[in-house]
Amino acid sequence: MTEPTLIVVRHGETSWSRSGQHTSRTDLDLTPRGVQQAEQIGAVLSAVRFDLVLSSPRLRARHTAELAGLTPLRIEDDLVEWDYGEMEGLTTVQIREHYPGWSIWDGPWPGGETAADVVARADRLIDRLTSSDAELIALVGHGHFSRVLAARWVGENVTVGRWLFLDTGTWSELGWVAGSRALRCWNAAGAAAAND
Repeated sequence: MTEPTLIVVRHGETSWSRSGQHTSRTDLDLTPRGVQQAEQIGAVLSAVRFDLVLSSPRLRARHTAELAGLTPLRIEDDLVEWDYGEMEGLTTVQIREHYPGWSIWDGPWPGGETAADVVARADRLIDRLTSSDAELIALVGHGHFSRVLAARWVGENVTVGRWLFLDTGTWSELGWVAGSRALRCWNAAGAAAAND
């Protein structure tokens, strides 16, 4: 097992992220603000040399990676967003009209992925990355899945993700402190990433 550092990038703004609509399979591109956010991430990370760059196959993630200069990249299906099933395109307020008190962390998830499904993907990805030779890895993906990944990185239950708010067009660092996994930086947009 290696101790890789993961720089987790959430894609730039889309029209649905701006309006609060849950977006998993719908393949939206970036808004002009999302393009600007991706370019700003590129400016922040321009001096960082990654051993590996992985991106969700969704256009909004790939476009963010390309605009940020995070290339060459490999498509990683495990980085896709939590599949919202019947909740796709709906806001939390709209969902709660049918499911009072609903939260992605607690469900239900009709037609979509359960929390256990998403945890399995996150754990599988973490296992592959910590078994690789790569020391510095960029992961370009989505809000809810990145929050699950961070919770699982530190060995916590998926529901811890509810407290890890993540803006569009930001980067976070999952690394190590004294041999233990740690969240070294979260939801950053304007400070340089650690390269140590």
